[in-house]
Amino acid sequence: MRAYLASSVAVTCAAALALPLSLATPAASHKPAAYSARPDVEVAGSTQSLPLAPLGDGRRAVGSPGTAGAAQGLTRRDVRPFSLVGVVWDDAQAHLHGSVQVRTRATGSGTWSEWQELETHNDDHGADPGTAEAASGAVRGATAPLWVGDSDGVEIRVRPTDDTGTDRGPTEPLPTGLRLELVDPGEERSPEESPAQWPGLGALDDKAPATHGRSLSQTTHTAHRGPTIEEAAAFSVNAQLAPVGSAVIPAAAAARPYIGPRPKIITRKGWGANEKLRERGFVYTKSIKAAFVHHSATGNNYTCKQAPSVLRSIYRYHTQSSGWRDIGYNFAVDKCGNIYEGRAGGVGKPVLGAHTLGFNTNSMGIAVLGTFSSKTPPAAVTTAIARLTAWKLGLYGANPKGKSTLTSGGGNRYKKGTRVKFNAIAGHRDGYATACPGARLYGKLGSARTASAKYQGRP
Repeated sequence: MRAYLASSVAVTCAAALALPLSLATPAASHKPAAYSARPDVEVAGSTQSLPLAPLGDGRRAVGSPGTAGAAQGLTRRDVRPFSLVGVVWDDAQAHLHGSVQVRTRATGSGTWSEWQELETHNDDHGADPGTAEAASGAVRGATAPLWVGDSDGVEIRVRPTDDTGTDRGPTEPLPTGLRLELVDPGEERSPEESPAQWPGLGALDDKAPATHGRSLSQTTHTAHRGPTIEEAAAFSVNAQLAPVGSAVIPAAAAARPYIGPRPKIITRKGWGANEKLRERGFVYTKSIKAAFVHHSATGNNYTCKQAPSVLRSIYRYHTQSSGWRDIGYNFAVDKCGNIYEGRAGGVGKPVLGAHTLGFNTNSMGIAVLGTFSSKTPPAAVTTAIARLTAWKLGLYGANPKGKSTLTSGGGNRYKKGTRVKFNAIAGHRDGYATACPGARLYGKLGSARTASAKYQGRP
């Protein structure tokens, strides 16, 4: 296959730059030793990890990776089937000052997509500085992932940019160790097992470690084994048989009058999470005072039947490519309003996530699957956010229309230790200088707060 690179000035790359199709290695193969305890087993889904190479663009000489002016990428090539793409690099603290564009070929069609942008500023997600997860030695820098659907061909280009956002005269080189991650989520569920027909409910809390009310330092994943993979699987089966309104709630919240009814929550088992990909233990914080709403920035080209595949792909990307201990979000919502359990540990428990850098403590993260910078989210999304927060915030006595004060853990626009007041239902951008959750979704949070308070029965 002849490979071409469309540069910003439409100059064709020299044929000599075309790289041969390589046998991609799983992302886990380049994880630090800290993750060696995770067995490399044959499971549904897979990740192809391809190192990027220098590219010339007709104006600058081809440079070496890590030097100013050096664009990197891969020319068109055949690969094993995948559905989600992302780019990772060695140093989680390094910023990718540049643009990342990818185009893919739909499986069996021979048709290539237009160039699509990957969101590069993904350093606003992740574990707070100083936590065991952040200090594991396994965390890598990463773009946001992009859902592209069933594909078997890919081309990518990464260009450094200067402070003005152009690709002329970059002030910083690209990060070292850039790799393209191609994620296959594994097989779809059969049509008769579509989300609308699942019995899936969120996991009840009576199997989670009894750590509610302890300090964060007392509830790290090294201090609590949590259930084994076998116990967690058995628990998920039992949870799916429970009535929708049931929940084991903290004793302190039982006397509070404003707790919304528990919504239907599709379990990790329901969306096909492979529990062998995450770390075995759980991590808890003290309370849930606020909910941060995100968009996943994975694009909107998915059907609601495909939402579990999108979620499995994000989960695999977070754990196997980015080096996180589990998926970063506590919950996810698809564009049809289905709610999914995210990070493991019990949907009613104060599970510490990795969603809003600096403010993961005493909060939860809800990711709406899609990109909502210019596209308005469906009404079902706002309703799902309202129902979920009415229940979960209610368990901890929070008023969805009220304010909550959180203490910064650092790594964001607020210095460590700074006390910041947020809306109880806030957008990711409120805690970090980011566009997330997208202007259109952010504009819907006011109505979500009002609806959530009504579901709690507040006047």
